[in-house]
Amino acid sequence: MVQYNPKAWLGLIFHSYSRFVMKTLLPALVFMTLFTAAVCYVILEIVHPDKDEFTSTTALHSLLGIVLGLFLVFRINSAYDRWWSGRILWGGLVNSTRNFSLKLNAYLANDDKENREWFAKMIANFPFATKEHLRKGVLLTEFEIPDDSFLEFLSTKTHKPNAISGLLYKRVNDLYKQGKITSDQFFVLDKELKDFIDIMGACERIKNTPIPYSYSMYIKKFVFIYIITLPFGFVTTFGYVTIPTVLLISFVLLSVELIAEEIEDPFGRDSTDLPTDELSVKIRENVREILC
Repeated sequence: MVQYNPKAWLGLIFHSYSRFVMKTLLPALVFMTLFTAAVCYVILEIVHPDKDEFTSTTALHSLLGIVLGLFLVFRINSAYDRWWSGRILWGGLVNSTRNFSLKLNAYLANDDKENREWFAKMIANFPFATKEHLRKGVLLTEFEIPDDSFLEFLSTKTHKPNAISGLLYKRVNDLYKQGKITSDQFFVLDKELKDFIDIMGACERIKNTPIPYSYSMYIKKFVFIYIITLPFGFVTTFGYVTIPTVLLISFVLLSVELIAEEIEDPFGRDSTDLPTDELSVKIRENVREILC
């Protein structure tokens, strides 16, 4: 995730992400420049609007622009809602891992180094497994190894976060059977473990449920029709100034759609995605400080 100062105007205007946007939109902007230039040449030099063969108007695009603006507002708001929901869920995961660790720290004996070390590693492994699971591939090298059989066990499982959660449940149940925690303490720990799965499931819902196809498709069609007809509406009013005018409007509209596409899946590795790598490291540091 990009770290920035929201008050630094010049830094934001000339940020490297702006160059990424320009690079992504460059083919479309080049096409619109050439297309608009061709329309201007044909109408201004061949058709000769001064002879009343052709007269353009911006009235239609002014009316359609209001409707298009509303569509784009809904589009980016729905995408941002997915991004913010993901951030809330990962904030909840930070709190749940801290709560689980704090309660284990209170319940386990101070000299029970084996269980403390095991839980410190396994609790921290869960967010690392979750963030990579949401990216369609878990990196085994990021895990802390609690015992020799851990990696072999995990390599046989498709859903790594579920497997780690299952090991945590089993270990807590073993503590209860061994008499190291009471039934009331077992019930309290079960609630925190349940939160792990609930948070992961909510993240999967965001990841696996994209914006409805028809909604996304028609917005893109609407934007395309709007900008492709802009030269015809402006040419007799602005002349060859139509070229930079259409280019600017195209850049603004396409940029808004690009932003929505970027943030509607907040769990990837793009610069605008959630800082799940940093949050996972923070969880590992917090858990180790509490239990070890």
